[in-house]
Amino acid sequence: QVQLVESGGGLVQAGGSLRLSCAASGRTFSSYYMAWFRQAPGKEREFVAAVSWSGTTTTYADSVKGRFTISRDNAKKAVFLQMNTLKPEDTAVYYCAATSRVTILSREYDYWGQGTQVTVSS
Repeated sequence: QVQLVESGGGLVQAGGSLRLSCAASGRTFSSYYMAWFRQAPGKEREFVAAVSWSGTTTTYADSVKGRFTISRDNAKKAVFLQMNTLKPEDTAVYYCAATSRVTILSREYDYWGQGTQVTVSS
C-alpha cells in the first residue's frame, strides 16, 4: 500500500508558476507509475500528467503540454509537477495518484492523495 500527500498549492496570478510535490510512503515507490489529475468545481476529474517508473517517459494532457513538467525522485519517494504560464482555467484541486499499470485513466489508479488547491487569478 502507498500513502500519498500533496503540497505546494496556492493562489497565483495568471502567467505565474507553482511547483506541486507529492510525498509517498509505504511500499516500494519506484514500482508505481505516477500521475497528477485535477478536478475543477462542477467538472469531472481529468488527467494532467504521468511519469514512468524510472522517470524517463512522461505523458501530458494537451491542455498542459509545454507548460507543465512532471518528474520524480525515487530516492526521496516524491513526484513533482512544475506548472508554468498558469491560466485561470488551470484552477482546480490537484491530486497525486499511483498505479502498477501504464495508464492515464483515473479509474485504474489505486492510490490517491487528499489533493491540493491551485487557484489562478486573472
